[in-house]
Amino acid sequence: MRIAVVLPRGCSYCPDKANSMETVVRTLSAHSRLNRSVTLICDAGAAPCADLNMLTVPAGLGRKARNEAVAAVLKALLPDIVEYHQQLKAASELARQFPNATHVLYRHTRIKPAKNPIEAFRYGRRLARFDRLVFVSQAAGQEFAADYPRLAGRVSSVCNPIAVEAWRASPDVRENLILFSGRAMRDKGLDLFCTALAETLDRHPDWRGALMLGDWEKHQDWAEPLVRALDRFGDRVEIHKSASLTEVRAVTRRAAIAVTPSRVREALGLAALEAHAAGAALISSGRGGLREASGDHAVYVEVEDAAPLTAAMNRLVENPAERLALARSGQDFVERVHSPVARAAELDALREALSDRSLSSRSAARARWSWFLPRHGSQPRLQG
Repeated sequence: MRIAVVLPRGCSYCPDKANSMETVVRTLSAHSRLNRSVTLICDAGAAPCADLNMLTVPAGLGRKARNEAVAAVLKALLPDIVEYHQQLKAASELARQFPNATHVLYRHTRIKPAKNPIEAFRYGRRLARFDRLVFVSQAAGQEFAADYPRLAGRVSSVCNPIAVEAWRASPDVRENLILFSGRAMRDKGLDLFCTALAETLDRHPDWRGALMLGDWEKHQDWAEPLVRALDRFGDRVEIHKSASLTEVRAVTRRAAIAVTPSRVREALGLAALEAHAAGAALISSGRGGLREASGDHAVYVEVEDAAPLTAAMNRLVENPAERLALARSGQDFVERVHSPVARAAELDALREALSDRSLSSRSAARARWSWFLPRHGSQPRLQG
C-alpha cells in the first residue's frame, strides 16, 4: 500500500512554524505503524524527517501551479491512497486527475454553509470526488452528514490527538495567569475574552493575563483596539503576536486558567486539548467539537456577551480547589481519550480499509456525483 499525504499550500512541515493542522499530522505520523508506506508532500522549507518519506514542491506557488507540481509528484509515486488535508478546491482538482487512486479529504475545520443553490451544486460535485471525508470530531462529521445525507456513508471521524507528555506541567504549581490562545479574530471570541479579562483583573489585582494571538498580521486591524485597551494593566498582561508553537506551549504550561470562548462551532478545538494537557483549568463555549475535546472537564459558558465569561473567570479565580480539580481531571481525560497512539491506530485502520476497496466500485460511485447533492430543504455547507 502506497499512501500520499498532501498538505495544502503554505505548509512546509517545519516544527518551529507549524500551524495546528501540521501539528496534528506530525503527531499522528509519529505514532502510525504505516509510516513507511506514507510519502508526505509539502512546500519546500523543512529539513528532511528521518522517520518519514517527504517530498517537496516549490513554496509560494499559486493554486494552479502548485497543483501541477503536486500532480507531477503523484504521477511518479502512483499511490493507492491520496490523503488531502483541508483545501477542498485544490484537492478536488487533483483527485479528478487520478481516477485509479482512492481519494480522502481530511478536514481540520467545519464545512460552512453554501450561499446559494449554484454553490451547493458546485461544492456537492467537488465533495463527491472523494471516497472518504474525514473530520476531526464526530460533531463535525455528523453536521456534514446531516447537510449532505447522500454522502453520509463516506464520512469518518478521527479526533485530533494530543501528545500530553510534550505539554504536561503540574496542575498543582501554577501562576495566577488567565490565558487566551487562538487566532486574533471575532470567531474565536477574542473581544469577549478581553472584556472579561479586564473586569476580572480589576477585581483581582494579584492575577494576570496572557494572549497568544495567532495570525496577528491578518487580523491586526480588528484586534489592535481590543489589545490596546489592555495597556492600562501594564506588565500584568502579556501579549504574544503570531507566537511559535514552542512559545504557546511554554505559556500554556504556566497558566492556571485557559479560555476558549469560540462563537463558531469548532471542528474540535486543539487549543482546548493543549490547555488540558498542560494542566490548566478550562473555560469553554462548548460549541461544535469543543465538548468532545473536553468532556465533563471544562466550565461551559454562553458567549452571546462577555458576562457569563466574566462570571466563570471569577468563579475559578475565587475557588482554587475547584480550579485544581478541574485541571487534574482534564489532564487525565485527554491523556486517556485523546492519546496519539489511539488516534493513529484509528487512522491506520481507516487507510487499510480503504486500500481493500475495488477500483470498479470507486469509479462507479464517483461517476454519479450528482446523486450526492444535498436533499431539498437541507442546509448545504462548503469550504471555510
